[in-house]
Amino acid sequence: MVDQVYRPRRPKASPLWQCLQEHFDRFLDAYEERYQSRFGFLRPIIPEVVNKFLDCGDLERGFARVRCDDCKHEYLLAFSCKGRWFCPSCHQKKVQLFGALLSETILFPVPHRHFTFGIPKMLRPYFRFDRDLLKDLCRLAHECLLEYLRATLDLPEGLPGIVMAIHTFGEYLDFHPHLHALVADGLFARSGLFYCLPNVSIEPLEEMFRARVITFLVDKGLLPVERANMLRGWVHSGFNVHRSRRVLPDERGDIERLAQYIIRNPFAVEKMQVTEPNRANPDGAVIYRSGLNPKIQRNFEVFSPCDFIAAITQHIPDKSFQLVRYYGWYSNKMRGQRDKHAAEEAAAAGRAVQTIDVSEHQPRRIPSAKWRELIKKVWEADPLLCPKCRKEMRIVSLIDERDVIERILRHIGLWEQ
Repeated sequence: MVDQVYRPRRPKASPLWQCLQEHFDRFLDAYEERYQSRFGFLRPIIPEVVNKFLDCGDLERGFARVRCDDCKHEYLLAFSCKGRWFCPSCHQKKVQLFGALLSETILFPVPHRHFTFGIPKMLRPYFRFDRDLLKDLCRLAHECLLEYLRATLDLPEGLPGIVMAIHTFGEYLDFHPHLHALVADGLFARSGLFYCLPNVSIEPLEEMFRARVITFLVDKGLLPVERANMLRGWVHSGFNVHRSRRVLPDERGDIERLAQYIIRNPFAVEKMQVTEPNRANPDGAVIYRSGLNPKIQRNFEVFSPCDFIAAITQHIPDKSFQLVRYYGWYSNKMRGQRDKHAAEEAAAAGRAVQTIDVSEHQPRRIPSAKWRELIKKVWEADPLLCPKCRKEMRIVSLIDERDVIERILRHIGLWEQ
């Protein structure tokens, strides 16, 4: 049970916040000259997401007042940016929610495996400059898995259960598009039976994936035929399909960790180290540490601040672009059909759901119970546990009016502007 007192985070102490605050405008000014040829035109989503991140956790942008009714202790909890795939704090909450959603709601109690699908370096630029191709990469991987599973089990009408996530980042923040998938290790029949896959080689799946991707890019007019033939002829073409061990239904903790892993943030602040400006680096440098890279024989990469910003912002997805996709038994359509069928059966059995008119109800604008549970899970501390008397606290108001914010912060000495 979490019984630690929550301490509001200090976003401006983060090396990521400091790097962006000091160098982001310079990055924007230099983008056309230094980065456009490599990363394409500056996408409008990049400054939008970064500016929201710089305001995340800033009391001057609004806050909730949290008070203890017993000892009258009070603190201010700043609003978050709710950014996805960029803000480390906000995205980590989504990671926790996603892990619980998959393990408790979407995935069925059958064996699963973790698959990864990779493509060679020479094909990656196509996906950098046309992000919509990533959707097609998902579709091709799904088609290959479907055909492979049906052929292996000889079940032409069987349905797979697949949750697939698109990653655009490599270990050192380079553009490295690949797919992660949690796959039910077999096929579902519409009757509800599940047929487990025997332990067979995945080499046919990899060959099929390579052939489908090459043919797709040729048909799109992107990949020259001679280069396609060269890729088809290589023994080591750079295409890769990897499959993990079988995760059994009772290993829910492993399933939840895998779910969290496949939607992790593209970068980690813990791996950052910002150095002070010196004669060699007048703007300072960002050292990003990760696992040992055998090709470069080191476990870090050194960036200039603007180069680091260019590296991390290229992985921000476009607005409304879904990086997580559901197929087969786990698709939205199939889940909806099962829910509808269950409701129809309940009605037929005389257990129709009672309806209540709530059209006139006006809910209060307060964080849901999930907010508290997520804070507990991420930070292992309870945001509603009073640090003075350790009694239950409550949110008494949400403040988002500029003049009220200023008056309160000036009164307690926290107004900076």
